[in-house]
Amino acid sequence: MNAICRAKRDRPTNRRMHVVWMAVAFGIPACGGSEDAQPTTLRFWAMGREGEVVQEMLRDFEVEQPGIRVRLQQIPWTAAHEKLLTAHVGRSTPDLAQLGNTWIAEFTALRALEPLDDRIAASTTLDSTSYFAGIWETNRMQDNIYGVPWYVDTRLLFYRKDILARAGYDSIPATWSEWRTVMEAMLRVVGKDHYTILLPLNEWLPVALLGLQTGSPLLADAGTRGAFAAPPFRRAFAFYVDLFQSGLAPPVTNTEIANLYQEFERAYFTMYITGPWNLGEFRRRLPPESQDTWATSPLPGPDGPGVSIAGGSSLVLFRGSRHKEAAWRLVEFLSRPEQQLRFYHLTGNLPARVETWGDTALTQDANMRAFGAQLRRVVPAPKVPEWELIATRLQERGELAVRGSVNLDSVLAMLDRDVDRILEKRRWMLEHGRLTTAGPGSTSP
Repeated sequence: MNAICRAKRDRPTNRRMHVVWMAVAFGIPACGGSEDAQPTTLRFWAMGREGEVVQEMLRDFEVEQPGIRVRLQQIPWTAAHEKLLTAHVGRSTPDLAQLGNTWIAEFTALRALEPLDDRIAASTTLDSTSYFAGIWETNRMQDNIYGVPWYVDTRLLFYRKDILARAGYDSIPATWSEWRTVMEAMLRVVGKDHYTILLPLNEWLPVALLGLQTGSPLLADAGTRGAFAAPPFRRAFAFYVDLFQSGLAPPVTNTEIANLYQEFERAYFTMYITGPWNLGEFRRRLPPESQDTWATSPLPGPDGPGVSIAGGSSLVLFRGSRHKEAAWRLVEFLSRPEQQLRFYHLTGNLPARVETWGDTALTQDANMRAFGAQLRRVVPAPKVPEWELIATRLQERGELAVRGSVNLDSVLAMLDRDVDRILEKRRWMLEHGRLTTAGPGSTSP
């Protein structure tokens, strides 16, 4: 303890303010100064595998920022959404967290998240041009940014390149009509009781993705009504249903496929729309002799290269945090290009920073390059909190049309009615000034 602190303890109370002013004037450490100061402790919630491996990176952050300690809580994805909602209601949210991009709208509407625009504008580490445009937009609600992409995700085509070659083609074409011709040619190669493409009936994403490719917003009137019966989505839905009716896609759910990788190997299906996690799975689960038989390709579109859905996770700050500046330092640290690459090597998650895609680990892998190309053509799903419920309805109604239970136009009208009911409260809030919007599918409290 230094002399000034002893003076504070030993001398009468009316001398204490004099001691404090002396300490300020002459730069003398005050009692409990830097040598005794307690570090700021951040609460950081991370999900799944990311929560397991990020701890290694946090140790380096704490060395660089000796005044900050990070208390990490790992949360299973299956429990994450409920735990975050419970924490918000109980006013016990962490300082920062990993948040799936499709949850940004919901937690923004709850006023749980801190706008980041001023911090981004002042940052020397990141800005919007450092990221894939479609991914960045998943974090924008009205005129504010509420998250910084941590890793990215999208969907594209995995296909049997050996069968494609036997059908007389060396690459996946760019348009739907040419893609359809290729699928028919590949079906002739694989023969009876086989199919070209797997589009599981219990997955909403393929049909939503086709709709986005035709330019459908999926939701109309600032995200308050369905847009499924409108011509753009109808075109996509007709293309989707016809793949089943023409025998190119099997009318099955993914639970009816005993082993996805074995069925791909035996060419029960030769194309599958899926995400980057399957790069590793295909390498592990397919036998060595089949490793040269498959490849990936960006998606075709109605009239040229198609868009896909922007996904992944972002880093967010919570409004209730008392340590926002320290939490932002951690966001900046994890957003550095070198940390993004390190995170990729630790997890296999695709890096969000565009410049990291020049790394040889990514450029030398043709299957990975296809993801890099697709990420330049991604768009967000509708940015409304009700989207996951709407997506379930889309999957359920799509199955009705595929199985022939209801005709196409009736299904789309039914789907719009479903969605209009789901969004009834949202319309009321908008009409009564409880909600503001900045265009189709966007929301802000």
